[in-house]
Amino acid sequence: MFLAPAVLSILGMRVAPGVSAVWSSLFKSLPGGIQEPRFAGLANYQRLFEDPQFLGTLWRTVLFNLVINPLQIAVALGVAFLMVQKIPMRGVWRTLVFIPTTIPIVGSSIAWGAALRQDGPLNVLLQVIGLSSQPFLTSPQQALACVIVVASWIGIGYWMLFLIAGLEDIPSEYYEAAAIDRAGPVRTFFAVTVPLLKRPLLFVLVADTVANFVLFVPVQMLTNGGPENSTTLLMFDAYRTTYGYGSRNLGAAEVVILVAIMLVFVALQFALLKERDDA
Repeated sequence: MFLAPAVLSILGMRVAPGVSAVWSSLFKSLPGGIQEPRFAGLANYQRLFEDPQFLGTLWRTVLFNLVINPLQIAVALGVAFLMVQKIPMRGVWRTLVFIPTTIPIVGSSIAWGAALRQDGPLNVLLQVIGLSSQPFLTSPQQALACVIVVASWIGIGYWMLFLIAGLEDIPSEYYEAAAIDRAGPVRTFFAVTVPLLKRPLLFVLVADTVANFVLFVPVQMLTNGGPENSTTLLMFDAYRTTYGYGSRNLGAAEVVILVAIMLVFVALQFALLKERDDA
């Protein structure tokens, strides 16, 4: 009885839509639903994997996650490590780092969109210090990096909280033993802190991976997939295919592919967690 609400929520909001997406991906119809869908098997998947633009989107999504996930976690870990030290106004600094997480992601995207304009404050600052202005969101070479910056600015403070909790949970006796053995700060960090923080780190890695694979709002608000599709990630492409082009079944196939890739990443991370438990 106590589990029933959670189980019903999972079935209704996770399992049922997932099964529906898989089933819908096996049908084909004309865009806009002007023709009754007909069963087509794996034709949608074949069409996607024969499309160079989709393959580019797939590779871009994987590359995006291979860059942003380690970047966010490394910065969050560094900030968390600083925040557990005995520094003045430690609570104030923690609050300041966490504040971006409390701002709705739409608001954050709007603010960053204004800051990254060619006539925005960031370019004004660059000109003040003698550097040339940058195109940022209008450049195919810089736009995806800007999305990474915005997503990291939002996410780092959130993941920092979990890592702070993990760091504060490490018994001080280990650090005392390392000090007796004359281990330096770097050796202590990699020999004591990282191994004892492995479980929270892996949890943050899994959660961060899922969050970044389904990242949508900054892409839609800042670039709408452009310029030249340089920021078109798989989640945004599935949305655009479904609602922009009216190809519901093809969009469902893209979602299934996205979930499959995401599950591969998560399975690898859980394998690392299992390896730690066995040890």
